[in-house]
Amino acid sequence: MPTRILAFLVETIFFVLIAAALMRAWMNQLRVSMFGQPGGFVMALTDWLVKPLRRALPERLTRSKFDWASVLSAVLLALLYALLWWALFGVLLGKHDPADFAALALTVPVFAIKMLLRVTLQTLFMLVLIYAVLSWVQPRSPAYGLLARLTEPLLTPLRRAIPTIGGVDLSALVLLLLLQIGMMVLL
Repeated sequence: MPTRILAFLVETIFFVLIAAALMRAWMNQLRVSMFGQPGGFVMALTDWLVKPLRRALPERLTRSKFDWASVLSAVLLALLYALLWWALFGVLLGKHDPADFAALALTVPVFAIKMLLRVTLQTLFMLVLIYAVLSWVQPRSPAYGLLARLTEPLLTPLRRAIPTIGGVDLSALVLLLLLQIGMMVLL
């Protein structure tokens, strides 16, 4: 039981940190203001890692329109999560030999990539779900406007392919289904 609690806590902490780093990169890519919420929260969670990485990255990367420091932060956090998971739950529970560096070299990067993909898919799922619900109950709220900016780049291509039925836009539902299928395939 304590092992399951520890696993839950480790996974939750890293999920939130990785999601915040990816959200920061996405918000910067879309030029969404970071001064309101959730920008302030995302920056507070990720500044400790993103700011030093921005100083360490070559200038041509920090001046590009893509937020490399935030994406690299997410990757590093996923790698740290995978390494910690391997050490805590693989070695301590006797599933891996601590001297087996071949298993470490194969397991950790794959586990980190799966974590990054899972966090990305689940975060997008939450954003699109909240966007869809708000579109029905409070379409004029500030939160709806922010969610629209964050989800429109994903929904626009679907809207071109999927006609509205009875005045109802089904693109969010289709995207939710695709994200759910992506999570099933990943697991």
